[in-house]
Amino acid sequence: MNDQHQDERARIRQAMDRLLAGQATASNGSLTVVALAVEAGVHRMALLKRHTDLKNELYERVRTETRQVPEAERRLRETVTKLKETVARQKAEIEDLRQLVARLTLASAVLIHDGNQRTDSSAADNVVPLRRPPT
Repeated sequence: MNDQHQDERARIRQAMDRLLAGQATASNGSLTVVALAVEAGVHRMALLKRHTDLKNELYERVRTETRQVPEAERRLRETVTKLKETVARQKAEIEDLRQLVARLTLASAVLIHDGNQRTDSSAADNVVPLRRPPT
C-alpha cells in the first residue's frame, strides 16, 4: 500500500472515532457511510470499493459501541417489513378474486343451464333468456 492509501485509511479511522464520539466536524454526524466519507474528506465510493473493511468496521462499531442498529440496516428492515405486508395483502386479494371467479363461473353455469331448460312460454315478459354461444 502506498502512503496516500495509508493516509486515506487513517483519515477514515479518525473520522469514524469522531462520529462515534458525537463530535463530527464536517458532516451531519449521522452514523452512515455517507457521513463517514464526508467527515474523512474522501469520496463515498472509496469506502464502498477500496475500504469495505472500514465500512464494515463502522457498522460493527455502531452496533457494539452505541447499541444501535446502523441506519442502512434499519431502512432495509423497514422496507422488508413493508414488502411482507404488501405481499400478504396481495395474497389475500388474489384469494378473494379466485373465490369471486369460482362464484361467477358457477352462477354463469346455472344461468345457462336454467336458460336451456325453460321454454319461451314459462319466461316472464321482461326476461331475456341467455343462449348458449354457438360453437
